[in-house]
Amino acid sequence: METQLDPMKDDLPLMANTSHMLVKHYVLDLDVDFKSQVIEGFIVLFLETGSRCRRASSTGEEGCQSQFDETCKIRASEQGHVPVSNASVCSSKTEYNDFAVCGKGEEDTSDKNGNHSNEEQASGISSSKNCCDIENHGNEDFLLVLDCCDLSVLKVEEVDVAAVSGIEKFTRSAKLTDVSKELANLRNQIVHELVTLPSDRCKEQLYYYTCCSQAPGCGELLFTTGTWSLEIRKSGIQTPTDFPHAIRIRYKTKPEGRSVTWTTDQSGRPCVYTMGSPINNRALFPCQEPPIALSTWQASVRTAASFVVLMSGENSAEPVQLQEGIMSWYYYVTMPMPASTFTIAVGCWQEVKQSFTPAVQTNNEFSLPCSQADFRWHEESCGHVEYPCRFQSPAARLQRVIPYRVFAPWCLMKCCEEHLLQLIPQCLSAAYTTLGTHPFSRLDVLIVPSNFSSLGMASPHIIFLSQSVLPGGSHLCGTRLCHEIAHAWFGLAIGARDWTEEWISEGFATFLEDVFWARAQQMSHDEEKAQQELKALLRWRRLRDEVQNSEEELQVLRPNKESTGEVSESGASIVKHGLKAEKIFMQIHYLKGYFLLRSLARRIGGASYLASLRKFVYKFHGQLVLSQDFLSMLLEDVPEQKESGLTVESIFTNWLDTSGIPKPLLEEGETWKESRLVQQVSGEVTKWIRTNQRIRKSSKKKRRQDEVIFQKLLPDQLVLLLEYLLEEKTLCPRTLQCLEETYQLREQDAEVRHRWCELVVKHKYVPGYGDVEKFLREDQAMGVYLYGELMVNEDAKQQELAYKCFAAAREQMDVSSAKVVAEMLF
Repeated sequence: METQLDPMKDDLPLMANTSHMLVKHYVLDLDVDFKSQVIEGFIVLFLETGSRCRRASSTGEEGCQSQFDETCKIRASEQGHVPVSNASVCSSKTEYNDFAVCGKGEEDTSDKNGNHSNEEQASGISSSKNCCDIENHGNEDFLLVLDCCDLSVLKVEEVDVAAVSGIEKFTRSAKLTDVSKELANLRNQIVHELVTLPSDRCKEQLYYYTCCSQAPGCGELLFTTGTWSLEIRKSGIQTPTDFPHAIRIRYKTKPEGRSVTWTTDQSGRPCVYTMGSPINNRALFPCQEPPIALSTWQASVRTAASFVVLMSGENSAEPVQLQEGIMSWYYYVTMPMPASTFTIAVGCWQEVKQSFTPAVQTNNEFSLPCSQADFRWHEESCGHVEYPCRFQSPAARLQRVIPYRVFAPWCLMKCCEEHLLQLIPQCLSAAYTTLGTHPFSRLDVLIVPSNFSSLGMASPHIIFLSQSVLPGGSHLCGTRLCHEIAHAWFGLAIGARDWTEEWISEGFATFLEDVFWARAQQMSHDEEKAQQELKALLRWRRLRDEVQNSEEELQVLRPNKESTGEVSESGASIVKHGLKAEKIFMQIHYLKGYFLLRSLARRIGGASYLASLRKFVYKFHGQLVLSQDFLSMLLEDVPEQKESGLTVESIFTNWLDTSGIPKPLLEEGETWKESRLVQQVSGEVTKWIRTNQRIRKSSKKKRRQDEVIFQKLLPDQLVLLLEYLLEEKTLCPRTLQCLEETYQLREQDAEVRHRWCELVVKHKYVPGYGDVEKFLREDQAMGVYLYGELMVNEDAKQQELAYKCFAAAREQMDVSSAKVVAEMLF
């Protein structure tokens, strides 16, 4: 199945058989080498039998076995045709043979059909049919399937957890009295006891995870690496129950691996970071990627002493010197999360500090709006699996601003100190005011290199921000920070059970960024309303343009419709359109999701709606949800809306299951033009059109006599002004010069400068070409489609500029960005 998928065009496969076995905890022990651009070490997986097999075991092991038999039939029919050359097939013993099928320097003894001799089969898996024989499907070995791509797997072995000193305490449970003394069963029972320890013993649990990860191996396991997966088996083991529950995988990444980017920061120093790749973390470590595979992790990372290691972890790691020039950093997470949320950044980052503590508003306006219902939610037990939950901690519930740090390359420290550092406590406090308890105990914010393909990315305990948010004042920086902070609740603490429902994360974060920012800025009700209407109009225009210029199938928020959330019997599934390069630049899920939530807020009422969001957070934090979970809960609180036709089904029909602009939104699109801030922009546009006409007709002397006074505009107003002026057929060079000088456009934020660059390109304003080149070099997160605009005019100078900028940036660009730009240029 996997080899039929184009790794750059089609759906993203989630191969892990999570219904059979689940990873409960990862221990990573890694070395980061910048000379070879390789991360090398081992990962230990602590596993539990999956839900399907646990259910089957209650009816006898035969039921469990029959499921694997059926899975093997499916796998054999899907993969039996795959030629051996498409997979790296080896046992642990071939680790020094460059992972080739037959080993470096050995003669290939496979026949024409890709089958291997008995000699080879003794040390490796020759093809999928050896693991899953249809003819004899009652006796095949169980396969543990992990998501894996672009990794060199060196060795896989079972870990002898029973050899750990003090581990005998996990063999005294009453549950173990009837267990066979056979060592393999004992090891698995020890792992079971360890992964199911209560949350108040999490420190002890982490200690024994560390000890077990360092225990000796007790037998090498057979494995196969394919394009998208790592398959592991133990000869003679036919069920997950008997499969080793603690395994160690020694591996190394490849420089071309797509989960991390090796690059240089803005100060020219080397760094590596996870940049939110479409393939997630499977090229960083073998893992289970389906969102249902919630796990905890801990990691020790060693690198040269000049580097700082940042990671998604609950603790603020302090480096420990292992030897001269080498430091080790240790992080851990006790809240189960999808492996895709694991994040790491290693570079010569500098911590940005300030000499004073900013005052955060604590007056009544900023007190948490708790109702009696809010208190009742706190008293209820959580619905998630057990972990040390902040929602149940009285101290955490009162923590308005969690501890935070800011890191950046040396050359951007001053800029971060002037703007970003002071915004963080304001935005955190506003988020707390809106939603209550912060799900995570601390926050690092890192300004990542210029090749980052987004304005921001949120992970547990850490946010990446693009350098593009820093210039031009606090507006873009503040709103983007609010967006990423919102993901702590929507996207991380509450995740989508089906990754195609991105709107659950991005729609909520887009809606809440406006709420957070208004409160952070202490706007009055009228100011907030005017700002949000202006923002709605800008997003409406963006949605309209995107709908006109994208494939219809990519415009659907719930592309799997009634099948949303369904997986195969093994737990494997696909993420529809997950590998389409252009998809990462689309904002359909942000925009349509935002407008749906805005529409619901207007119908229900702002205060009631925010109260429902808080209720949803308390009910579903630490869990995975589908669209109907939120919509059903919301509509239960407002039964009167059902009488007006607002139902889960109608929302699916009008908003989530169809392409294009939702019908309810079509009626609302014109109303925002009447907003005070929008009307002010319209007046300024009229002045500029008249000015352009006069400039074209009059002399320079006459123009000075008729000088027009333009009003000062907010950043979002400037964006709208430039968008309106882009609709004008011609603007003469002197008008463009006057426009730039009036608003100091080169000093504005990236959203404004992007529209300015579009005007420069449209009107072939040569004095502005330097602005375009600078934007394409420094604002790669936003500049991708400027390349297309440079090409479409068929102007030699503009095309030369596009080629020049792409040649300079291509090597550092992420794969998807480079692919999209290359298609525009060549």
